Amino acid sequence: MIRLRHLPRYALCLCLSLLAGALVVHAEQSPPAEGADKGEAKPEQRAPLTERSDLEASALERQLAASEQQQLDAAGSTFLALWRPANDPAPMGAVILLPGDDESADAPPTVGPLRRKIPDAGWHSLSLTLPDPQGANLPVRLVEPAAGGADKAAQPGAEKAPEPTAPAPANEAPSPDAEAARAAHVERVFARIDAGIAFAGQQQAKVVVLLGHGSGAYWAARYIAERKPANVTHLVLVDTRQPEGFDAPFNDLLAQLTAKVGDFYYRDSASARQAALARKQLSQRQKQPALVQISLDALPGNPDVAQEQLFRRLRGWLDKHAGGAK
Repeated sequence: MIRLRHLPRYALCLCLSLLAGALVVHAEQSPPAEGADKGEAKPEQRAPLTERSDLEASALERQLAASEQQQLDAAGSTFLALWRPANDPAPMGAVILLPGDDESADAPPTVGPLRRKIPDAGWHSLSLTLPDPQGANLPVRLVEPAAGGADKAAQPGAEKAPEPTAPAPANEAPSPDAEAARAAHVERVFARIDAGIAFAGQQQAKVVVLLGHGSGAYWAARYIAERKPANVTHLVLVDTRQPEGFDAPFNDLLAQLTAKVGDFYYRDSASARQAALARKQLSQRQKQPALVQISLDALPGNPDVAQEQLFRRLRGWLDKHAGGAK
């Protein structure tokens, strides 16, 4: 009687055990669809980082008066330029300033002071924001770490971020992607210079002078050499530098110029003196460019005097070689 009374319960347990075993076998043979979907999902693409030049331009927009700011259009994209009209009822023209790599349109110790002082010499000043450099050895752009990331990075055994790729040996041709990126960078720079010259024309500037500082001098010379603008016949070079990753020798560009050139260099540096001598000898071997060299003292302990020295020498060159508009 006892067995008969408990038989249904035993049968139920047996059925449940068999069903559970069958489910386990099915799960092992067929993985969940959710896991498969996750494995096939494409990695999420991160938005490109904002360029350093754009971040600096945004900071200048907050710091400077709105009357100094001009949003110019370059091939469909806008960029910040800093404008100051001449302090003269009859301006001689406009000086367009091109800053060097890692410099903003208002950067000390050269571009910012010059753009503010040039209007006192009877010239409009327009300082352009140039795009980030595209050389071979660019500094790594670090992403801001998440919470706790800074502590981990500070530990001696912490995993290091990947280092920038070493430049290709001289006997290896640059990759097509790198060449395309640099060609696109040249077009971006030229488009911004085009926009600056067009804006100067809208202000009825009779003479337009391109002034480049550092690697900005390279871009100013290259623009005139390649584009040959009819309305830009004066070029000022200040502490000329070759931009990283662009191997065309600067003197090759200089040989193509027909503009009047003011070449300002710092004689304290032996390498700067040698480069200036090479430019002078090049100009002596041919009729163009009409190059006038002006040597400067660096004066690192007295930046105010150094800035005034550069401005006075520049003003003298402008009055003598580009002042025929009055």
